[in-house]
Amino acid sequence: MALLGDVTEFLLLEAELADANAYDEWLGLWDDPCTYWVPCNLDDYDPAKHVSIIYDDRARLEERCFRLTTGGAHSQEPQSKVCRMVGSIRVVDPRGEDDTVEVTARAIMVELRLGRKSVYAARCHYTLWRSPSGFKLRRKKVMLLDADEPLGNMTFLI
Repeated sequence: MALLGDVTEFLLLEAELADANAYDEWLGLWDDPCTYWVPCNLDDYDPAKHVSIIYDDRARLEERCFRLTTGGAHSQEPQSKVCRMVGSIRVVDPRGEDDTVEVTARAIMVELRLGRKSVYAARCHYTLWRSPSGFKLRRKKVMLLDADEPLGNMTFLI
């Protein structure tokens, strides 16, 4: 139960930092190397051979956050307001390889931009590494419920 509580606190912090546009702190939650993946159309495939909505490594995550921070993400003028809810958190494998923990969760994200509200629902899979200073994200996979439907501007963090 202690592990589930620690994992839950970590995932809630990750959502809170993303909601607050605290990109430096949010990046601090990620390990190096890492993968941030939002599949397109199917939940599971080889992202090296198929198009993804997002398929970022550490360098691409840093670039994405830099654009959002410095105004380089022109499609985010004005910036979206986003509220995330994370729940149904389950530790799937508490003893993964290399001190990792496999976790699943459900997420609802509500975005408000230019008077238009969009709602995104997702099943998420996380690989967390137990570092000496606490958990770090090694892998985050966000499987959007509507990944096979036309999606709007998704330059914010999912």
